Amino acid sequence: MKRASIILADDHAIVLDGLKRILEPEFDLPVTAANGRELVECILKYRPAAVVADISMPELNGLDAMRHAMKEGYTGKFIFLTGSLDVALATQAFRLGASGYVLKQSAGEELVTAIHAALNGQTYITPRIANEVLQNLMAGGGKPEGPQLTTREREVLQLLAEGKTLKEAAALLNVSPRTIEFHRNNLSEKTGLRTTAELARYAVHHGLVTDIS
Repeated sequence: MKRASIILADDHAIVLDGLKRILEPEFDLPVTAANGRELVECILKYRPAAVVADISMPELNGLDAMRHAMKEGYTGKFIFLTGSLDVALATQAFRLGASGYVLKQSAGEELVTAIHAALNGQTYITPRIANEVLQNLMAGGGKPEGPQLTTREREVLQLLAEGKTLKEAAALLNVSPRTIEFHRNNLSEKTGLRTTAELARYAVHHGLVTDIS
């Protein structure tokens, strides 16, 4: 029987090595990705049966990577492997189309089960927050707080929060620095936040990045 292909994405090599040891006995692992933009490229090239990705990744977070891949026609499964117990973030992931949410500290016990569930058309939520996430989903919770940002605005926000200059962000997004400045001004207008530090804290609060130290 042909083994399902899985792409792994995390910005920590030691995590990827550990995941490979867990998954190699049952799945094909054609490639790994170290950031969200690389992940989208790998997904569109290899079209794996499923993706196992962290939510917090450089350049493009896991949720937006999933958005991009789905927009380009990817129909495989997304399982998020994260250290976050944030119920609202997990709920948002499922609302956007995720099939699984597993905590990194539970990967050895839960990840293979979560992947099999996803490949069989089921949903897997780590038991530690499953009840709360399900209640949120049934109650309509987990919707983003505050102003609605466009995909490009979220991308610019993340890059600026990670410390990228306007020029560096422009190069990554293949646009002009003036375009980045335009989106930054829009972000300030929508959020009421003026400084890069304030925008960075906003990005952390909304799960786009986890560390701005």
